[in-house]
Amino acid sequence: MRYTTKKLAQLAGISARTLRYYDEIGLLKPSRDEESGYRVYDTEDVERLQQVLFYKMLGVDLEEIKRILSDVSYDPLTSLKSHRENLLTQRLKLDQLLRNVERSISEKEGRIKMKDAERFEGFIEQLVEENEKKYGDEIRAKYGVEHVERSNKAFKNIPETTYNHMQTLSKSIENALDDAVNKVHPDSAAGLHIAQMHKEWLSIAWGYYNSEAHGGLVQMYVEDERFKAYYDVNGPGRAAFLRDAVLEMLKKT
Repeated sequence: MRYTTKKLAQLAGISARTLRYYDEIGLLKPSRDEESGYRVYDTEDVERLQQVLFYKMLGVDLEEIKRILSDVSYDPLTSLKSHRENLLTQRLKLDQLLRNVERSISEKEGRIKMKDAERFEGFIEQLVEENEKKYGDEIRAKYGVEHVERSNKAFKNIPETTYNHMQTLSKSIENALDDAVNKVHPDSAAGLHIAQMHKEWLSIAWGYYNSEAHGGLVQMYVEDERFKAYYDVNGPGRAAFLRDAVLEMLKKT
């Protein structure tokens, strides 16, 4: 089956302008009808467009899609199987959030009583996944697979009260840093209090505590611009103060 730009656009539920743009950037190049000179798309083009739309739905940008589809090792069947796995994962996450919403509605209607841990189902898993995307590979390389898997498992099973305490600790650390930076030394009582709060926060996040890993992490807070920007958002020196305070604390233990 061969399609004009208009017909394929209607079939795929996209605009003809989008197809023309894909042609311009070399993502989907149709052939030309010899008699009319119009763009025409054959079966191979239709399958390629399907792959483009799958990748777009999964959040992949057009340049990356073009690179994937142009790679000599690209295999359509393998790609489809990968799409299936990604979509199943997304469905599981949505199903979990939907169950959370439905139970919350039932509780508000007086039909059930939710457990505290149930209120966070779906949210904590999403936080873990976001951290995996941002830092998973480098943290595994630095601390090992076992460390990361153990931490993720512990964080997913965190009780509501512990999770709330962790959020309170995080805010307390931020406020304490604002009060301490450029005013006191990291080895002061205020600095050591910040370090102790960070140790407690980290123990919850990791599900255990390791002083050597703690020291390596706060060093990364200064060396890695992403972490540095997070801690220094209210002004420079927060990340460095936290590192120095933790290192001073570790010297005393």
